[in-house]
Amino acid sequence: MKKISQLLVLMSMTSLAMADGNVMPMKVPAKVQAECASCHMVYPPAFLPKESWGRIMQGLDKHYGTDASLDAQSVKEISQWLNQHAGTYKRVSSAPPQDRITESAWFIKKHRKINDSTWKNAKVKSKANCMACHTSADKGNYDDDDVKVPK
Repeated sequence: MKKISQLLVLMSMTSLAMADGNVMPMKVPAKVQAECASCHMVYPPAFLPKESWGRIMQGLDKHYGTDASLDAQSVKEISQWLNQHAGTYKRVSSAPPQDRITESAWFIKKHRKINDSTWKNAKVKSKANCMACHTSADKGNYDDDDVKVPK
């Protein structure tokens, strides 16, 4: 009975986290932090489908213009985590162009009111810089109430 209670608590915490705008799995492996976050924030795996993550991890030698090659064991460990938490819901049912989160239909729709000047702001620099406006994005929090667009 105790295990069922613990499972129910965990399930409700996960539901609350998703409802609260938090989309990052509760535990991000050290290998993911060390390798991915050394160049950019760790993007929530739920933002892309498995097929996109598979291509990204197989093409690390040309990772969006950078050689981000890793040893085979690291690729395996990171890929397993990404696949385990990849997006499976309607808004990520298909891969976006070039497997870019910023080119996905849901991203474009969610950010449709953002002016071009905001994306060009020196504090933003790129649509991939989630942290510029979503100040807790590195913790997986994308709640609209916490957005602060730089001026």
